[in-house]
Amino acid sequence: MTRGASGAKNNGMKGSLEKPSFAAVAFFAVLGVGGGLVLVTARTANAPSYLSDDPETCINCHVMTSAYATWQRGSHGRSAVCVDCHLPHSNPVANLTYKARDGLWHSWVFTMRREPQVLRLSKSAVPVVQANCVRCHFDQLAMTRLAGAKERTCWDCHLEIHGRARSLSSSPHILRPRLPSAGLDWMKKGWPDEP
Repeated sequence: MTRGASGAKNNGMKGSLEKPSFAAVAFFAVLGVGGGLVLVTARTANAPSYLSDDPETCINCHVMTSAYATWQRGSHGRSAVCVDCHLPHSNPVANLTYKARDGLWHSWVFTMRREPQVLRLSKSAVPVVQANCVRCHFDQLAMTRLAGAKERTCWDCHLEIHGRARSLSSSPHILRPRLPSAGLDWMKKGWPDEP
């Protein structure tokens, strides 16, 4: 064992860096590629928008454009946004937990193309939306017998909240708003402009 100019032990090695092993290089390469894919996916999916309450977030998935268009043109479009009806408001933790769980479920369903032709509320969403109907319209419900009813939901009678249920393939295209930009303008170069 020799001592270098600084007096530190040198153990017979030239320099202090060793050649990285194949496993270390492979690990960091996979980590880099995986991280890059996550960033590209997050940017393409417009992931930061899901932290907001902006209704345009709901049309990041193209299958929601009919629901967005009917909300926008209906009475709720002037007084409520999507999260006012579709997320619990009992406390902030319940709100964020439900939003994250439901958002991950929607991401999986829409990415894997498993969405049904007619979109309906899930079993877990029914009590959330019903509670929000009652929360906002309590003044009108106070005088009715159904104010605390459990056997019927508000939309059993009020069918036109999002318009009549249509299949995704039969929704009028003219009602669908344009999707927000995902920031991928470089992909459009050379493509003809859309009307």
